[in-house]
Amino acid sequence: MKYALPIVGLLFCLSASPAKTAEDNAALGARAFRACMACHSVEANRNMTGPSLAQVWNRKAGSLSSFPRYSDAMKSSGVIWNDKTLDGYLKNPAQFMPGNHMTFPGVPDEKMRAGIIAFLKQAGGTQAGNSSDRQPAQAQMDGMPGMQRGVPKLKAVEASSRIKAITYCHDTFKVTTSDGKTRDFWERNLRFKTDSSDEGPDKDAPAIVNAGMMGDRASIIFASPEEISRFITRHC
Repeated sequence: MKYALPIVGLLFCLSASPAKTAEDNAALGARAFRACMACHSVEANRNMTGPSLAQVWNRKAGSLSSFPRYSDAMKSSGVIWNDKTLDGYLKNPAQFMPGNHMTFPGVPDEKMRAGIIAFLKQAGGTQAGNSSDRQPAQAQMDGMPGMQRGVPKLKAVEASSRIKAITYCHDTFKVTTSDGKTRDFWERNLRFKTDSSDEGPDKDAPAIVNAGMMGDRASIIFASPEEISRFITRHC
């Protein structure tokens, strides 16, 4: 009889643990997802740097029609997003899918990955979803400090940083550099600046540099404001 209470307590914990664990995992994932919010949302077709993660469950990688910036590696991978594939991708995106555009190095902590996956299943698993489920992922990250990086002398940058052409289509800038390479940027990830000092670029020879603010991917520096609109052309 002296073992009755501990056994009853254990049975109660075991019977309650699956739902409780799932709930705790999703709550942990909601907190961890804040680090992802600069690039992803769980609102249907609200694309940012990366695609919306609404309805991500059992979706083929690189298949969201409203997102135009998938890498060739992502589009040709054949991956279907589920517990196993999301865990592998979150652990090490570059290793799981070589050549993809994800710059985030990964989440080494297994418990943290499980939380993010549980959260995505709960908040982003269906198109309709539940607004109360999605709310944690939509909390704003305003006011988080960024670190301003220095820039090189822009009259002497290499061809890979010298801008040859900029086109704009829908919500995407295509930036071609003098080495012949073209990169896609979501419009909110690209900043246009001017520097008319001796450190700035030559006239009609803007340069692209890495950005230091959260959410930004790059800044393009012009010699004068007049060059900005003259340099960018609309083309789809």
